[in-house]
Formats: sequence, structure tokens, C-alpha cells
Amino acid sequence: MRVISGEQVAAALPWPDLIDGIDALFREGCEAPPRHHHAIPRPDGEATMLLMPAWEHDGHIVVKMVHVFPQNADRGLPAISGVYLLCNGETGEPLACIDGAELTRRRTAAASAVAARYLARHDAQRLVMVGTGALAPMLIEAHAAVRPIRSVGIWGRNPEKAAALAETCRQRGFDCDVVTELAPAVANADIISCATLSSEPLVLGEWLRPGTHLDLVGAFRPDMRESDDEAVRRAEVFVDTYAGARGEAGDLRMAESAGAFDYDEIRADLAALARSEHRGRRDASEVTLFKSVGTALEDLAAAIAVWRAIS
Repeated sequence: MRVISGEQVAAALPWPDLIDGIDALFREGCEAPPRHHHAIPRPDGEATMLLMPAWEHDGHIVVKMVHVFPQNADRGLPAISGVYLLCNGETGEPLACIDGAELTRRRTAAASAVAARYLARHDAQRLVMVGTGALAPMLIEAHAAVRPIRSVGIWGRNPEKAAALAETCRQRGFDCDVVTELAPAVANADIISCATLSSEPLVLGEWLRPGTHLDLVGAFRPDMRESDDEAVRRAEVFVDTYAGARGEAGDLRMAESAGAFDYDEIRADLAALARSEHRGRRDASEVTLFKSVGTALEDLAAAIAVWRAIS
């Protein structure tokens, strides 16, 4: 069995190829049962273990174990870590143990880019990134792979982290600035991407101008959210999977509890978009919202791409 590092994962997954691969697997389909979600009490706060299995109809079998430790921010460590086990679909033989954190970040960003292909305006040029964690620069790069992003604003609770991320993005060729006031930044953005562990709304619906695409990535539990009820009420809502949205999407569940949203109002999931069963954005004035909680299908597509690249 091969052990594949995060550096090898990054080298094996250029954005266009990964985005196309995830789009294709949503179109083709696979078996991806709901993930197992386990709370782990710790002396310094609760952590989370996620177990995510998936398998192709006639191919690979995979399972990912991810740990989410929000308190790691105080230690200067990534909040997400994990491993990914890729197995032969015919024999069950383990083929590779893959760095799960790098795989997760890249497939998560790529899934948002798949959604943006269908939901963001084709002329979207201004991106506001809400959050400064390890996923943030990947979301910026992934969105820029599918839309002509020319400028990026970075907002974070810690101004020093926001400034550091802005400098990193400038070194990668982006025109990037630090956002201090989120309301006017959102009001002037074409795409807003959120990757935080917030339990309180950060982006308010009253700030969203016509034609905006809102990408909600970070909140992955029913008690977490990055948008308010008005944002969900105003938008045409799309999700990565219906099961994940109903089970874990706090932004949608809380809006439903407040009477601002009904799950029957979801326009489509990524599979329907990939199969052209829904056209996605209908016009330039529509406000679209993509809520992602993650699915093992995305990991499977990424792991297959990594294995093919290094074999």
C-alpha cells in the first residue's frame, strides 16, 4: 500500500482537472452513503469525527476519516486533519493511504467551483472571501479557474490573518485587498465564498445585490451557519446533496425553523446540474446560493484522480 503525502496530492490535482472530475462523477453517479458524524468531547472544547465511505458501481472503494478541531486555531494548527483509504473494488485490497486534509480542502473548493460554473454570472470578477483558514486560498483559486476573477477581498475576524492571506494571494497573482467592513464588501461582490466555523450569521441577505452568487462552505453541522434567514429567503437555493442539506446544513435548517425557507424550495443538487436536469442560473439578476456540507462522492473523484496521476 502506498502512502501519499499532502504535497503529492496537491501536485496531482490541478484545478481544471479536479473540477472536471468531480463534475463528471456527479453526472455519472456512485454509491455515497450519508457520512457518520461523531462528537468528541475534549477538555478544551468539542471536536468532531467524520467517517465518509463511497464506492464506484464497478470500481474503487474508499473511506475517509476526518477530524475537525476548531480549537486548533489557538495552537496555530489546521482545524481539519484526516486520512483517506483507497481500495481495489474487485478484491478490497488497500491501494493507498492518502493525506485526508489536503484531499478534503481541494475537493471542497473544487465542488464550489463546479457549482459556480452553473450558478455564478459568467462575467463575475469580484470575489469576497469570508474566512482566512487553509481552505480560503483554495476557494479563491478554484473560483478563479471557472470565472474571470480579477480582484479578491479578504475578510476575517483576525486582521493579521486576513493581511497574511491577502499577501499570499498577491504572490499568486491576484489583485487582493483586506476587507474591514463586510457589509459594503458583500454589496459590491459578484461572488461571496464563506469558509468559517461560525455559529452566527456573517453574511446578511439585505446586503446582497441582484446577480450575486453566495457560496456557503464552512458550516457543516445543524447548529452552525454563515448566512441569515433573509439571505436564504431571497436566494435561489442549490445544494451539493439533498441528504446532506436536510441533515447537516445549519443555514437552511435554521431558516426553515424561522419560516423563511422550505426544503421543497431547493432548486437542484449538483447531480441535477451536472446532468442538465436544471439549467442553474436563469438570468443576470438572480441571487443564487450554494450550500455545501460535503459528500464522499467528491472525495472519491479526487482520490481516483490522485491514484491515476501517481500510478
